[in-house]
Amino acid sequence: MRLPEPLIKGTLITRYQRFKADICLEDGTVITAHCPNSGSMMGLLNEGNPVLLSISPNKMRKFPFTWELVHVDRTWVGVNTSIPNRLVYEALSHKKIATLADYNQIKREVRWPPHSRLDFMIKNEAGECYLEVKNVTLVEDGVALFPDAKTDRGRKHIEALMEIVRLGKRGIMFYVVNREDGELFKPADHIDARYGETLRWAYQNGVEILVYQAKINPPFIELARSLPFDLS
Repeated sequence: MRLPEPLIKGTLITRYQRFKADICLEDGTVITAHCPNSGSMMGLLNEGNPVLLSISPNKMRKFPFTWELVHVDRTWVGVNTSIPNRLVYEALSHKKIATLADYNQIKREVRWPPHSRLDFMIKNEAGECYLEVKNVTLVEDGVALFPDAKTDRGRKHIEALMEIVRLGKRGIMFYVVNREDGELFKPADHIDARYGETLRWAYQNGVEILVYQAKINPPFIELARSLPFDLS
């Protein structure tokens, strides 16, 4: 996929109130950009980090700039949490995920009663498969980690997938490592032990895990390769 162009260069000043970030543009202008990420963004928020912003064509938007990418540790990192869903949709549509290539129907944003909403339902003659997609931006010593903050909502998604599997359908947690320096995925037990416990229990009871790494060459982003995971 291709990010909206032009991408505007800047450097990070600070991120605050979760969804706002002050950015210094190349000409010295300081602007407030929308930060489309509700996580802690651990490891990404050092002042002076290079960033890339898109501009909304909507003249009525209070903050026309959207923070898309940040450069840390010699790699671009995808900040915008809506991008992984678009990457997975593109990969599903073009049959780029080998284990899911035989599904020919794709539905997005599927409600699962009573309170969950999952990112995708794909279907073939054999039945339905539900996917929940997560944006992974935290890497420590080559290990991609999720979540980067405690997440009750994230656990509920896993629990919904467990219920789906109990009903005889496929359920998949799909982690997009949105940077190029991760070689292995693990749950971030030191951040949210309950999330890790829930993921392990779900995996033992039939919920599948897929981990794919994004290749980022602005303005282009694509799912490039499958990564291994370790639940030990």
